[in-house]
Parts: sequence; structure tokens; C-alpha cells
Amino acid sequence: MLIKAASVSFAGMETMKIDVEVNIAEKGLPAFEIVGLPDKAVAESRERVRTALVNSGISFPLRRIIVNLAPGDVPKCGAFYDLPIAVAILSQIEGFEIPEESLFFGELSLDGSLRHTKGALLAALFARERGFNSIYLPDLSANEASVVSGIHVYAISDLCHIRDVLKEERQISPALYTPGPQESHKADFDMSDIMGQEQVKRALEIAAAGGHNILMVGSPGSGKTMLARALPGILPSLNEEESLEVTRIYSLSGNIPPGGTLIQKRPFRAPHHIISRAGLVGGGSSPQPGEISLAHRGVLFLDEFNEFPRAVIEALRQPMEDGQLTIARSRERATYPSRFILVAAANPCPCGYLYDETKECICSPKEIHRYRKKLSGPILDRIDIHINVPAVDMNKLARGLAGTADRESSAEIRSRVLKARDIQSQRFSGDLIHTNSEMKNNAVQKYMELNPSSLELMMTAVERFQLSARSYLKVLKLARTIADLESSRSIEDHHIAEALQYRPEDFD
Repeated sequence: MLIKAASVSFAGMETMKIDVEVNIAEKGLPAFEIVGLPDKAVAESRERVRTALVNSGISFPLRRIIVNLAPGDVPKCGAFYDLPIAVAILSQIEGFEIPEESLFFGELSLDGSLRHTKGALLAALFARERGFNSIYLPDLSANEASVVSGIHVYAISDLCHIRDVLKEERQISPALYTPGPQESHKADFDMSDIMGQEQVKRALEIAAAGGHNILMVGSPGSGKTMLARALPGILPSLNEEESLEVTRIYSLSGNIPPGGTLIQKRPFRAPHHIISRAGLVGGGSSPQPGEISLAHRGVLFLDEFNEFPRAVIEALRQPMEDGQLTIARSRERATYPSRFILVAAANPCPCGYLYDETKECICSPKEIHRYRKKLSGPILDRIDIHINVPAVDMNKLARGLAGTADRESSAEIRSRVLKARDIQSQRFSGDLIHTNSEMKNNAVQKYMELNPSSLELMMTAVERFQLSARSYLKVLKLARTIADLESSRSIEDHHIAEALQYRPEDFD
């Protein structure tokens, strides 16, 4: 007898319906096979389902059982087919009908209980988009999925539970969404904890206000890491749309904890420089999101930027430009979003003391050239703000430790950033743009008309600094953000002048 249950499959951020067809034959030698391009995890569902049914006190049928995951030409990955396979077999054993308007999704433990399963949010979103009435999934994943309105999310604890529910021997109510605790904006460091470095703090404020990439170059101990880790404290919270985007990525990659819900705080990812190319941009035989996608709508901090392999750094080019990354394999293709603020920190030379006033640099010109060559022109051109981080003024440090220095807190800077972001939200309300850094050429032309004086200044800068077309546009977008921080409707000469100060000079 043929039984069908509906489930899903993921290809990057895309979701498609999978028909789990289970045929239990009356004749033939006992067997249990899964077809339809299953990977190792799917193939092992045979043993998980068989053992879970037996340990739940349910007799496993000694017949020839064939499971087909249709369409058969799409690779199937993951353990979440356990539940639909088990439900289909249960329906034959217990004699109940499987509701056609329902999706089934979840991994089984050997005792018959359901485990927290990654991808629950994407499955629930797909169920709503395709007109399904309900989705049955593990109770530990129900809160993640119940944020999706318009469908019934049923939290299932084990196989006996879903058997009784589908046989209408036990009542079940849809899971209600429970918001998680309000996440604090507090970062690892507050801006008031950092002594001096007012110019760098100003650059970080601009980066936060407009979503601009930034490169900090300075000697060891100058505070680059502290400054980068203080940046999340001045960023706004994720809005509802951004929160859903980020949560989808974290759900797919299994980074939502059991009972977890929507992510409200912007991600901050800081991979070590030994990371592989696939680890940073994503990939693998079955493509998975990398650090740049996990940093979507947040911050990607690359400390010791020059120590990353050149191939890894160069892989950032297209994601930084397009805000997304497509990974193609022979059998599948996955696209992941990657709209992040890149914060890179680097030393000016291998020893780190090229521009230090107190310590002498011991690097040869050849070593310095080789060290800097790791950062290509195209990569540097994609970074909006280049800022030198000088050594900490010891007088300011002493006054700060004594508590006599007056420094702005992250909360004060964040208030200005929020105002600038509000201006941008109103400006781009009719476009699929969140910040100034995301503007394409047509948006730049639409929103950034220069007065004659500002245009003349830009033309002078192009001629003097040999700006590329990309650099020209980045200066304009940076000037627009500086103007937004001042709540200025127009871009004035001093906005452009400040933006030009953040172009690379001698670190290229």
C-alpha cells in the first residue's frame, strides 16, 4: 500500500516540497530501502525510524518497505525526513489518514522522541507560502516556527504523541509564539572605555550610521580590537524584516538553540585568520553558509587582516559588492545573503611598528611590500573608510584610568546613529535599500544631487587622487552618511572633504 506525507528540502535559502512516498508491499522479502538521491544522514533514517518505532512499543512491519523522496533528481540532505517517514509507516500500522494539507519535519531519537531540528523556520515559512494548513515538528523547534503567522504549528514530543493526535485520541492546540528575552545592546566594550582615539571613534560612528566597510591600520596595542568590539554597541537593533532574514540563516545552519526564537541583536562574527575559504564564504559538498552569511545585517570583524590567506581575502570581492553569494556545485546551487559591515584591522608592516613614534620598525622594504601585497587594489577599493589608528596617548590613558577624562559613551553615539538611520529609512522607503552603502548607481543619481561647489570639489579630488568610478561613488555615499549624521538635507563641501579623508593613502 502506498502512503504519502509532505516534507521539505533546502537548497541554500530556497525551500521546495518533497513528497515522502512510502510503499509497504504485501509480498516480497522483508527490506527497508530509501531512494531519491539521499545523503548519508537520510539513508541512516532507516535505522533511526525502525529503532524509534520499536522503542515506542510499536511493532515494526516485517515487510518490504520502499521510501521514495520525490522528486528523485534533487539531492536530499539532513535528518528531518525521519518524522514524515515514521508517520507514513505509522498510518499503515495504526490505520489513520495523513492530512494532505500538513507538512511533517523532524529528527528522531532512538527512544522515539523528537530532537531539535535545524531549518524549522524555513519549513514554516514555506508551509505558509504554499497554502499548507499546518506543520508538525519537534516541540523544541516549535517556538522558532510559531513566529510564522497564518498556519498551525503543532509541537510534537514523540511518536506516540503524534500517533494519538492523528488518530484523534488526543487533543492538541497550535503552539503559541513566546518572544525571547529582550537582547541588550551592550557590546564587549563601551566607547567610554577606550582612551583617546576620537578620530577612529568618529569613523566607526559613520560606518555604523551608513553601513560602510572600514579598515583600521595601526601598531599593536593601539586599540583596534577594542574599537571593533565596541562597534555593536552603537548599532541599531534589527528591524522585523532584518530579524527574519538573519534568523532564517541561523535556523538553516543550526545556530538557533532549542526553544529559541527570532534573533534581535545584530550578529558579530570574528573568525580567526586560519579560517578556510569555504569556512568564510560558505561551501562544502552540500553547500552551507559561511561566516559572511552568518554576519548578514551585522558585523564581520577580520583581525590581523593581512594574515588571512590571499585567496580567502579575494573571495570577499563579490559578496561585498553584491550583498549575496552563489555557490554552485554539479548537482545543486545555493545562494546566501551577505550584507554585512566589514571591519578589518591590520598592522602597517610585519613587525607592526612602521609608524610608531617610540619603537623602531625592523622590517625591510621587501618584507613590507610583500606584507601589503596580500591586500589587492580591488579589495581596498571596496572598503569605504581607511583610518590610521595611532598609538594611545599615555596622558589620555592616565587621565582615563584616574577617572578625570570626559568621554562619550556608546549610548550617546548610538542615539546619533539611530537618527541617521531613521533619515535613511524615510529616504529609501520605496526601495529595497536599508543604508546609504547599499545604493546602486541609479539610487546615487536619484538621491545625491551635488551643488556646483561640491561637484567642483569632487572633480578636483578625482583628478588629484586618481579615484576609480567605484571610489567616486563610495565617497559620495560616505558624504551622504556624514550629512545624515548632521541631519543635513544636502551634501555640503565639508561633508565631501571629510569623506575624502577616509580614502587610502599609503596602505595599498
